[in-house]
Amino acid sequence: MADGVPYRSRYCLPLYPAQVRDRRFRCTRLGRRGLDPEDVRRFLDRVALELAAAQEAAERARRETAQVKDALRRWQSEQARIRNHRALYRW
Repeated sequence: MADGVPYRSRYCLPLYPAQVRDRRFRCTRLGRRGLDPEDVRRFLDRVALELAAAQEAAERARRETAQVKDALRRWQSEQARIRNHRALYRW
């Protein structure tokens, strides 16, 4: 992770919900039933990476929101103290 951004290969474009819903897997080779396990594993790995990146971005946004709220509260408190101080000495 560089600069708080998870590494992403230039070949791994963002994954969209429609891609997950519409994804179809190859069938296994002759003589086996079901889906190609390697095809499924690659797709699940990609989904997991995208989900992790989204969760990390959401957590960063939550931390930033908390910092902004804290700064606003401090500023509002300081402004209230200034107003109260001025009101006391206005007479």
